[in-house]
Amino acid sequence: MMDFLLEAWVSSTIEMTRLRWMMGGGQAWRPGEKLKLLFAGYNGTRNTGSDVRVEEMLRQVRHVLGADRCELSVMTQKFDFTRGYFKDTRQVHLPDIFPPFLQREVPRHHGVVACEGSMFKSKFANALTTMMIGSLGMASAQNKLSVGYGAEAGHMDPLVSKMCGRFCRESLVITRNEESRTILRELGVPTELGSDTAWTFEPLPPEYGKVALRKAGWDGTTPVLVVCPINPFWWPVKASLGKYVARGLTGAYKQSHYRSVYFHTSGPKVNAAYTHYLTSIARAVDAFRKNNKVFVVIVATERLDADVCHRISDQLGGVAVLTSDDYDMYQLVSILRACHMMVSSRFHGIVTCMPGLVPSAGITMDERIRNLMNERGHQDLLLTVDDPDLEPKLLVVLEKLKRESEAVATGIGRTVVKNLKTMARMGVYFEEEVQRRYPEFPIRTGTYGWEEYLPPLSPTLQKLVEAYG
Repeated sequence: MMDFLLEAWVSSTIEMTRLRWMMGGGQAWRPGEKLKLLFAGYNGTRNTGSDVRVEEMLRQVRHVLGADRCELSVMTQKFDFTRGYFKDTRQVHLPDIFPPFLQREVPRHHGVVACEGSMFKSKFANALTTMMIGSLGMASAQNKLSVGYGAEAGHMDPLVSKMCGRFCRESLVITRNEESRTILRELGVPTELGSDTAWTFEPLPPEYGKVALRKAGWDGTTPVLVVCPINPFWWPVKASLGKYVARGLTGAYKQSHYRSVYFHTSGPKVNAAYTHYLTSIARAVDAFRKNNKVFVVIVATERLDADVCHRISDQLGGVAVLTSDDYDMYQLVSILRACHMMVSSRFHGIVTCMPGLVPSAGITMDERIRNLMNERGHQDLLLTVDDPDLEPKLLVVLEKLKRESEAVATGIGRTVVKNLKTMARMGVYFEEEVQRRYPEFPIRTGTYGWEEYLPPLSPTLQKLVEAYG
């Protein structure tokens, strides 16, 4: 019921925005003005993947349009968690109850760029997808730029799906895989094929990651296995006024409380599946380290992952746990790339370590890691979170990562360069969409190579382009 009320609220707000625009309210971009763009996303929670991909979107858009021609703003849920991020970008606070914020903030800009990777799916939270649709829909209602950038689409509940089809028909959604395009095309949403945007991210130098690992107990020579787990079973998050009241009166639902009126999925089945998942990982890693000399570190790339990280660490006798609470995105990705093998249920854990050619395997809860492993040609390195045989299968995968590390790294290198070129094409699509919406906006003239549609590449990425281009 709470989701329904939120979806109805956002839908009516879009329609009111459209009506005000038709009645002469609001102001479009005018020649000579900077193009004001609002980047709508899930930032400010210390989710490393979300922050990294938005950082690179901002750099790419600023590079393509010209820093002197645009003025960028990005949403954050907590300024303390995004301090030092998103250089030269205005940060605006996104409240938990967001419809009034969107109604106020979207009209202040000339367009919206939706940033969230899991943009159109009910797997995590209908509220998040509703916010994405609301942001794009309000921009479209004012005939402004409305672009979903590096988006993924999956199963959506019926009402959310109808909202997407109704309010995003005038948007352009650049997806990060063909599967997402298929879903959105069936809803009548215009799409182009793109990629994720984290590929161009450059963390702190490798020396930082190595020093951090030494502080965690690494001897400097033993191969490092990093594990990035999640709790895959407590999604989706849903609003519940009843649980919120009960928690305030009796303290109930404390463990499943997300924030405000939002609660994780909970119950005996969730607890049993969660225990099986984390115990299977711990036992497989323990068996692997008994047969191989390896230093194990557990990394929480989002603050929410700290619980599962510590639980697995406890079962392994207290191995080091590093979290995004203690390390910013520049530091944490440097640590990931200093490792020698990775097993991750975090999509961006895998993506951000790939430019470092770290052999990686995935334990997936949805289509994101599956699509990535298919693209790499590494279907044999893919497992699922609810596999009853997760423990023995993971041990086999770990042995394979060690045995075939060079071949795996080669496939990773080729995939990185392929995605860099695809990300460059996203820059072309974005530039064309800006020109379509605002024909008088001054875009670059002349002929440019694909690399000119990316933010400046680091020496690490330049070497990969030379080796695998």
